[in-house]
Amino acid sequence: MSMQGKSAIVTGSNSGIGLGVARELARAGAEVVLNSFTDRDEDHALAAEIAAEFGVNARYIAADMSQGDQCRQLIEDAGGCDVLVNNAGIQHVAPIDEFPVEKWDAIIAINMNSAFHTTAAALPHMRKRGWGRVINIASAHGLTASPFKSAYVAAKHGVVGMTKTVALETAEEPITCNAICPGYVLTPLVEAQIPDTMEKYNMGRDEVIKKVMLERQPSREFATVEQLGGTVCFLASDAAAQITGTTISVDGGWTAL
Repeated sequence: MSMQGKSAIVTGSNSGIGLGVARELARAGAEVVLNSFTDRDEDHALAAEIAAEFGVNARYIAADMSQGDQCRQLIEDAGGCDVLVNNAGIQHVAPIDEFPVEKWDAIIAINMNSAFHTTAAALPHMRKRGWGRVINIASAHGLTASPFKSAYVAAKHGVVGMTKTVALETAEEPITCNAICPGYVLTPLVEAQIPDTMEKYNMGRDEVIKKVMLERQPSREFATVEQLGGTVCFLASDAAAQITGTTISVDGGWTAL
């Protein structure tokens, strides 16, 4: 599916899922804007590498997704977009009665509030262009819960609810809004946790992945960033023009349990 002539903004995209999604959009021919809160040479180098590899325009724009004004300014600095992928997110694990207030506030701001601000700023541009796709990277935790992840679960459920509302508000326009709900995804951050987990449980790599890390993922396989990028590209395609206000789970059967 070709994304030629389309532009995309992917928040939180200098690593992990966001970077994988940006690469797949570029592979399909879209112009892409990468984003994170840092403004390092290596951030801009990532955009240059994508531009060179796929022959598209790509750039990096720094913006702190915990700050609503910076979320909105990102959209303006990019000149709007055809495809908005709200991916930025952080995590913290603790019992709710011990959950640090500052961590709660940061998770809600970055994982949920940012999607409100970017979407609100992007929709007028999409309406002027006569076409748009808002794609929110939620989580299996947007549909179910786990202990000790109160802020993350609350934020991701909120993103799913907001997805439905935006879809209804744009239902009579050529604009759709959907959420992708990944389970465990093999990112560099997750990969780095495997050796320590192997040591903790005295297990080999395959055993610790299947029995410990992917205990709740029935496929016992990680999703990949390429698979998530492919799902984004599908939702941005004409084939998905009547898919709006829903969730697509890429979770190896997690939410089927």
